[in-house]
Amino acid sequence: MADLGDVSPREARDAAGFIDLMRQLKERSGLTYRDLEERAARNGDVLARSTLADILRRTSLPRPDVLAAFVRACGDGSRASTWLDARERIAAGDTAGAPVPGPTAVTPNPGPVAGPANSGPAAPSAPSVLPASPGPITGAAAPAGAAAPAGTGAAVAARSRRSRWRVVTLAALLVVPPLAVGAGWFLSGDSGDPDTASRPPADGWVTIRPARTPGLCLTDGRDRDGAYASAVAVQLPCAQAPVPRTYLERAEGGLYRIQWHHPREGRGCLTVMSTGRVKGMLEPRNDCARATLFRLEPTAAGSAEGFRLRPAGGSGCIGIADDDTTEGAEAIEERCTDAADQRFLVRTG
Repeated sequence: MADLGDVSPREARDAAGFIDLMRQLKERSGLTYRDLEERAARNGDVLARSTLADILRRTSLPRPDVLAAFVRACGDGSRASTWLDARERIAAGDTAGAPVPGPTAVTPNPGPVAGPANSGPAAPSAPSVLPASPGPITGAAAPAGAAAPAGTGAAVAARSRRSRWRVVTLAALLVVPPLAVGAGWFLSGDSGDPDTASRPPADGWVTIRPARTPGLCLTDGRDRDGAYASAVAVQLPCAQAPVPRTYLERAEGGLYRIQWHHPREGRGCLTVMSTGRVKGMLEPRNDCARATLFRLEPTAAGSAEGFRLRPAGGSGCIGIADDDTTEGAEAIEERCTDAADQRFLVRTG
């Protein structure tokens, strides 16, 4: 493998240059898009090859979590913080930190300041993987000695807010990436706003996870009794199940289709089976027009965050067979209760 250190994100002066350096990092890694997707999954990250290919075709900055997953998958994880710092500098519109061609480069005079110069890295823009405002999180202090030109108090406040969120972002992305599910990045209540839990989730790419075992995702598997030859929805470790990808499609009347997209099998929509030994289990079927529609109901106030998945036209809810928490347990329609196995987290990504 080529020396990845030859690709320095500090050289990027704008988003286009940054993406070009990402392309160079991929080329030097010698890995294909499929290789990177699989290595990211082993790292506990989600990095769909279609998403990565789209990012490297564009000239806009990737999300911080996607960037960190990409850098780690390329084998440059020791410099993930350097890549994130460079991304945040560019997102903040600060190109002063990038090298200027030629031997006569001059550092601009910052002008009068309200306090001592800030010796830390340039303040980033608000990361897209976290709420724009701190919400209920407390105790994350702004870097000491932050400075700005006189008369720009609002700018100082904005930079302080961005700096607080940078600390939280780096901690989530670099220290415990496999445990990001605990950071509150779910569509149900991710900002700490008490009204958020009552809002319906947006359609798009998601993972659906049992609320009590958020390291597991609903994905394709087989029923444990071997009674059915086709795939059914089971709970498996998310890091080991990068495909199929799950897409939440909004339908009329506040209902949703749950689509699975598989690189070989194509698209299928989860359908509750009505007969046989696997009655009540969920099977992906190609005919999405006749697939089950689900109502996603926020859990009752006072209980854990999440949603109940209620098949439209029925009286049941989706839960985990036998109230099981082990890997491979099937999702199944059962009588609605307040049991923990009927609460699911819907996470974007």
